[in-house]
Amino acid sequence: MTVASSPGFVSLLNADGRILFTTRIVRLFAYGFLSVVLALYLAQVGLTTAEIGALLTFTLLGDAGVSLWITTSADRIGRQKMLMAGAALMLFAGVVFAVTQNYVLLVIAAIIGVISPSGNEIGPFLSIEQAALTQIVPNEQRTRVFAWYNLVGSFATATGALCGGALAQLLQATGSTPLASYRAIVLIYAAFGVVLALVFSRLSKNVETTRQVVTTRIGLHRSRGIVLKLSALFSLDAFAGGFIVQSLVAYWFQTRFGVPPVVLGSIFFGANILAGISALSAARIAARIGLINTMVFTHIPSNLLLILVPLMPNLPLAILVLLARFSISQMDVPTRQSYTMAVVEPDERSAASGVTSIARSIGAAVSPSLAGALLGGPLLSAPFFVAGGLKIVYDLLLYRSFRAMKPPEEKG
Repeated sequence: MTVASSPGFVSLLNADGRILFTTRIVRLFAYGFLSVVLALYLAQVGLTTAEIGALLTFTLLGDAGVSLWITTSADRIGRQKMLMAGAALMLFAGVVFAVTQNYVLLVIAAIIGVISPSGNEIGPFLSIEQAALTQIVPNEQRTRVFAWYNLVGSFATATGALCGGALAQLLQATGSTPLASYRAIVLIYAAFGVVLALVFSRLSKNVETTRQVVTTRIGLHRSRGIVLKLSALFSLDAFAGGFIVQSLVAYWFQTRFGVPPVVLGSIFFGANILAGISALSAARIAARIGLINTMVFTHIPSNLLLILVPLMPNLPLAILVLLARFSISQMDVPTRQSYTMAVVEPDERSAASGVTSIARSIGAAVSPSLAGALLGGPLLSAPFFVAGGLKIVYDLLLYRSFRAMKPPEEKG
């Protein structure tokens, strides 16, 4: 899609790189497709807002555990094998969520499987794909490739959200109950796991690490201290973000303003398109002011806008501020990913990306249950204030801790 319009960019990718971009598009489309209706589906199944929040917490906690094992083993066992294992877990989660209303079984599927409540990346895929991409592109092009990688993901999430909301509305308009329409979307999500496995099977051995892997408990050796410090900070950011995952924001819009599913899909389509464009802009800004500065100086205004969303008196203004926030919200993502890959040893990249991603999953795991409790009570808008405030604290701590540590392309 958009990648094709940039010949210079496409020339940076070999066949494996193009496959990894394809899997990113397929996966994020599936995540966006499900995220708009996930909380609504669980409510139709009969779960309370507190139970929904708790289930989303179990989803993220389970993802952290499974992803930790897969990503820290990927460089040793094989990146392709671990990616296909992740696709199988995505299929498993989708099937169980679709066929049962039993809360215990849903919790088990949430813990073991791969399912995204936010529409954003989850599971082991991102960490392993980033390690493989870093291996096949030059250092000076790494941030640019990650920016495009995030752009196509945001566009895919946006398109998925639009299609998921529209399909639910269409099915209900043609006689389906809300529960049946949402269940159909969950089943389609499961089918995307099969598609992913088939595409991953086409990767070559070139995506595997070319260095002797040092066997350690979590796949880290020389870069352990750096990775653990980054992980602690990323965990704080993700804890804050867990208060405003896309499924819960969609629930907030419906509760506050009575927004129907098709409009919710349109809102998040626009939001994710803007997020993708903002990620692409990050590469140009980082080339001028550096990765850490870009992460911090674009993230703080984004979080101030987040705090303003629930203060808007009507739906159009709330949507406008949300879209303004998304227009700059993702500039820290490719820069964060690029920075992490740049400051660790090559044979630690899958593990480093995995550990930092798992830290984010753990950080984000607790907050949806807290947000669910708030959404079901008088403090409906509190998650926005908590998320924005904590994210600003993260920005300040990150700048203080890492402003002096430069990646290779900035040392010259």
